[in-house]
Amino acid sequence: MKGPAPRRPRRGRVSGFLLRFGLWVGIPVLLAGGLYAAAELSRSPLGQRTLQYAADRMLDGTARLGLVVTDVKVEGRETTDRDTILAALGAGPGTPILAMNPRRAKEQLETLPWVRSAVVERRLPDTLYIRLVERKPLAVWQHGGKLELIDREGGVIPVTRLDRFAKLPLVVGEGAARHAAELLDMLATEPELAARVSAAIRVGDRRWNLRIDNAIDVFLPADAPAGAWAQLARLERSNAILKRDVQTVDVRLPDRLVLRVNPEVPKEAPTSPTTKKGRPSAKNT
Repeated sequence: MKGPAPRRPRRGRVSGFLLRFGLWVGIPVLLAGGLYAAAELSRSPLGQRTLQYAADRMLDGTARLGLVVTDVKVEGRETTDRDTILAALGAGPGTPILAMNPRRAKEQLETLPWVRSAVVERRLPDTLYIRLVERKPLAVWQHGGKLELIDREGGVIPVTRLDRFAKLPLVVGEGAARHAAELLDMLATEPELAARVSAAIRVGDRRWNLRIDNAIDVFLPADAPAGAWAQLARLERSNAILKRDVQTVDVRLPDRLVLRVNPEVPKEAPTSPTTKKGRPSAKNT
């Protein structure tokens, strides 16, 4: 008959506990020591070069492990060309992916003329993901003797050539850019008449004058311009008032519409009849 099994020595348990304790304590101490050493090294040019060398060697090591950029995925791009995006990123195929700083790349992308906002992500092991929100051109803004392209927020899009945006609406005057989107949304409620608006002039940063068919000026009120615009469109459909010989249309008063017509050109005086001898006849005195 066998007796009770002998107890296992506790040395294994104690050594395992000491090992775990050493890891718990030792790793933070090593990390703290490493950070302290890095901080001390960074205070001198030699230390900075040493740290940079170590970082470069580490990135080379990650590249050999396959952590390099092989694909750049871009969403939301309509106007900005791909090469410009890659130049702003400062990274392309073959670049160690851990060397790419997403925050810095985001800041660089948002300096591009057409980019309103950007999101940059590293998707390990080999992909950079870019999501752009591009600015939409709304109108051409004329002010201070210059022309500039603006977006819906009234911000200037810094482009050098405006010829390809010649079909966009023209807004004129200080303050016009800030209120352009609101005006154009209002005009769009009457698309047939809006298509005939060749320019919108901001007056005193309070209200708008519209130039229609490059010939007729329409004075909109500062308050409730949408109602005046709708009234003008109804009158044009029913009476074609803007197809007459009109110079200005004032719809600033809620209960009346004031038209100013072009002055009549004086008729040419009739030629005096001549006598048979070819001389003008004498007037009776």
